[in-house]
Amino acid sequence: MTTAPPRPRAARFATFMFFGLNGFAMGMWVVHIPNIERATGISHSTLGALLLVLGGAAFAGMQISGPLVDRLGHRRLVPAAGVLLGLALCGPGFANSWWALGLSLILFGFGNGAIDVGMNSHAVVVERAYPRPIMAAFHAFWSIGGAFAAVIGAATLGGGVPTGVTLTATGLFCVLLSLVSARFLMEPADVPSPASESPAESAPVRRRPPGRVVWLLGLLALALMLSEGVANDWAALHMEKVLGTSSSTAALAYGAFAVAMTTGRFLTDRVAAWAGPAAIVRYGAALAAVGLSIAAAAPWVPLSLVGWALFGLGLSGGVPQLFTAAGNLDTRASGALMARVVGLGYVGLLAGPALIGGLTRWMPLNVTFAVPVVLCVLAAVFAGVLSPKPEPAEQPVG
Repeated sequence: MTTAPPRPRAARFATFMFFGLNGFAMGMWVVHIPNIERATGISHSTLGALLLVLGGAAFAGMQISGPLVDRLGHRRLVPAAGVLLGLALCGPGFANSWWALGLSLILFGFGNGAIDVGMNSHAVVVERAYPRPIMAAFHAFWSIGGAFAAVIGAATLGGGVPTGVTLTATGLFCVLLSLVSARFLMEPADVPSPASESPAESAPVRRRPPGRVVWLLGLLALALMLSEGVANDWAALHMEKVLGTSSSTAALAYGAFAVAMTTGRFLTDRVAAWAGPAAIVRYGAALAAVGLSIAAAAPWVPLSLVGWALFGLGLSGGVPQLFTAAGNLDTRASGALMARVVGLGYVGLLAGPALIGGLTRWMPLNVTFAVPVVLCVLAAVFAGVLSPKPEPAEQPVG
């Protein structure tokens, strides 16, 4: 007797849990970085090198897990990645040397990359079972998980709870949540293929090869996530160094960006159902370019905060649309295609802050923001890749 496929609502809830779990785990690591740096006795430069190791391990996890999720299925890979992420999170709290921390971060980064691709690939499958877009809300839950981590981390740090105890409790919670949620996940066979792959549409037309389109989607993800990385690392510093505010006021810049991005992701799905994914990327990227231009040029703090909020709102919906499009290019290789787009986006997220830092040697910080502005404009121009026009098939001779 075969088991009935999980109901889409249960699978959707489980996907929310994995996105929140990922954001929560990453947030708990971030808020404890200063304590871990002191406990291991490493320098800032060594920490920077280890963070690059974490990023490299995450990229490797993405590329390896993509084909694996197509072969093993979501019910196996996604929970396994969540368990690895949770167990690896325990390590940094007990590391007492650079090499111990480095080993922990390799495992943690690999688990983070694997669950990132796995849960996004599964989100695409769940979305196929719904008559409307739901992808952006999943990404909003990642942000909520990070916000909870900031609150809980601040409370445990203020209460003097040892870092090892906090991260171990967090890691075990992630393991438990992964195992409990596993049974509700869905596989591509549980839902019909996307409408774009229906025989009625695919028979008379010839479409662009998925390999070419996926790289275009990946470049768009790189552009948008590079812009997001610039806000993550440079928004507060811009407010402090360029406008001369206090550190507490400067923090409002990133706060405005993050709140607007999270809010926008909860609103994006309804707008996407009406306007389509290409419009979300096109007009969102254009709004982001306008917002960052305002933030960079504004001589007053309130106006700059408005600019950062518009920047976050504009970026909020684009990346989820790109991930959905990649996962639907070919349902037989959804994970592998997703890994390329997520991986390129992740490269942008890491490269953006470093690129801006390098450019500040030759120009003022607010002038360097021209780079993400131009990238957002290019993303708006090339957003049509999300709704390509099929070419008519060649007419038979005779």
